[in-house]
Amino acid sequence: MPHERFRFRTLESLCARAQELGLDLPCEADLTPLARRVRIGDKWTPNALAVQPMEGCDGTPDGRPDALTTRRYLRFARGGAGLLWFEATAIVPEARANPRQLLLTSANADAFARLREESLAAGRQANGADYDPFTTLQLTHSGRYSRPVDAPAPLLAHHDGLLDAAQHLPDEHPLVTDDYLDRLQDRYVEAAHLAARCGFDGVDIKACHRYLMSELLAAHTRPGRYGGAFENRTRLLLSVVRRVRAELPELALTLRLNVYDGHPWPWGWGVARDDAAVPDLSEPLRLIGLLGDAGVALINVTVGNPYYTPHINRPFDTNVLGGYTPAEHPLVGVTRMLQLTRQVKQSYPNLVVVGSGYSWLRQHLGHVGAGALQRGWADIAGVGRMAFAYPDFARDLLTTGTLDPHKCCIACSRCTQLMRDGQPAGCAPFDAEVYRPLYDAGRRG
Repeated sequence: MPHERFRFRTLESLCARAQELGLDLPCEADLTPLARRVRIGDKWTPNALAVQPMEGCDGTPDGRPDALTTRRYLRFARGGAGLLWFEATAIVPEARANPRQLLLTSANADAFARLREESLAAGRQANGADYDPFTTLQLTHSGRYSRPVDAPAPLLAHHDGLLDAAQHLPDEHPLVTDDYLDRLQDRYVEAAHLAARCGFDGVDIKACHRYLMSELLAAHTRPGRYGGAFENRTRLLLSVVRRVRAELPELALTLRLNVYDGHPWPWGWGVARDDAAVPDLSEPLRLIGLLGDAGVALINVTVGNPYYTPHINRPFDTNVLGGYTPAEHPLVGVTRMLQLTRQVKQSYPNLVVVGSGYSWLRQHLGHVGAGALQRGWADIAGVGRMAFAYPDFARDLLTTGTLDPHKCCIACSRCTQLMRDGQPAGCAPFDAEVYRPLYDAGRRG
């Protein structure tokens, strides 16, 4: 199934192409499922649409939200989504993925509280006084992708035969120690306390996209307490979740979780041992059951590695400059994410499940999202890149039943290119006044 650019002006043409490819793509003309309220912990969302965590790389050097950060979240809140997922925020300085990544500390927590308060105020002004979205903050450790200053400073959970080579890391590059991972538990819990103080409804213990917590899940070859057996590989995540639940019972626990890496075993998670292209959800589903027992209220299902195999977690028309063209139709990737989310939801029907992978569908994403919700494949439809390009997507879907195709994300990867160039991330085509000059500067640099 060769790669193909988006060319579907009508929903009928999109569904016909999916059928030609033998894909089960849920399509629903009636968008009312998107207006459903969803209970997360003790709070109800105003609708079943989410802005997923999209890092802007635009914090201050000490980790506070900066002007562009605030601008972005005000735009998201005005857009009216029921779940606002605040982006990856490092728990320790060495865990930052770039020098402008957000970093939550006791010294700057008030700035995060103001960001949330100002966002909600802007949302109420745009959507009515009763607009009250669920807000969750993503807590992260970047692991092998740590770059807290100008140069990469990888903190590896285990040696990966492919990723080490791609990053030009020698065999003797040290792994983070078991003692370091033991101490990280305290840092995660401290950050969760700060997030609660800031007023967030929940925290996300980020476990996706091959950052540290995600990479530990695949640490089959690591020795010690955090490698080898399933119980060891899941130890840090489950320990943090259980401690946060015990110390902060009023704070909802959410989790963005890779259920499929698309990366060869023994370095990959959620993959068949003999074929990385084949998902094997036996361990991810086992983990999700334990997370639910530990008090996690919501799972946001995702896949892949944006640094190595970006087509798996965000199907695109155009990759970053110099990037590969996958031998896979983007609809295959979209459908894979929908089907993996379906397996999670059907395995744990009482767990709130957020689906990903809709942005490539452009103006048709609402119909596919409504189809997934109507079939019981997910509870909430989440978008990432689309929110950069079209922050009002939720309000338009809920009030007019349509998206303007001239505002939709075109899957051009320029938001990713901005990050690769060391610039703040946003939509260069559709938020051009702010981000096109930054994109051009990055290209000159």
